[in-house]
Amino acid sequence: MSEPLLRVQRLFKRFGGVSATDDLSLDVRPGEVHALIGPNGAGKTTFIGQLMGEIAPDSGAIHFGGTDIRALSTPARVKRGLARTFQIIELLLEETALDNVALAVQAGQGHSFRFLADASKDRSLRAPALDCLAAAGLAGRAHTLAAELSHGEHKQLELAIALATKPRLLLLDEPMAGLGASESRQMVEALKRMKGDVAMLLVEHDMDAVFALADRISVLVYGRVVASGAPAEIQADPQVKLAYLGEGDA
Repeated sequence: MSEPLLRVQRLFKRFGGVSATDDLSLDVRPGEVHALIGPNGAGKTTFIGQLMGEIAPDSGAIHFGGTDIRALSTPARVKRGLARTFQIIELLLEETALDNVALAVQAGQGHSFRFLADASKDRSLRAPALDCLAAAGLAGRAHTLAAELSHGEHKQLELAIALATKPRLLLLDEPMAGLGASESRQMVEALKRMKGDVAMLLVEHDMDAVFALADRISVLVYGRVVASGAPAEIQADPQVKLAYLGEGDA
């Protein structure tokens, strides 16, 4: 078994009298999809914020690629290969999908800023941008303005932009939220194609998507992991059924 790419040990974060993360330990192995599920208010968003350096933990360790990254800024973590998706990001709505991703490729290569026209025409940026769009399922929409893409396609574009940073670990924050059935299927298929190439920590309420994608699942309740294992184990766990899977609001 390979060493974890991400290893979180005994992470604590309190806001007043509320424990957002409570002795939370979790790991993600290279190339695997590890899903983190739990009811609203379980602490999932706070946990992701701590991984990205947006929220400082009170105590505990976060090792990524064998290095404790707690002291690193968010940009420094991105440079090491962490990428967070499906938060509010500023798409350039009056530019094409290809333009949006080409700029992300440019930023990921560490170049000084160049005008958008230069980025979209530069072959060294254009080719990897097209690859990222294809991986996200948007190969046929490269020359469509971002403003003309559907909500689901916006999420696919956000995924392509994240891929442009060449991440080792994708933090997927509710990729199915707000998507219709057809769009959800497209997103699941896009993520399936990436399995094995990039590790993913998937935070998601759509249990069909979770069980279609996850190699392992951890269940978070009140900031604490109450169960962790293969999807079949989680589905059969009585404590999980009581705390989460048996609830109507997933």
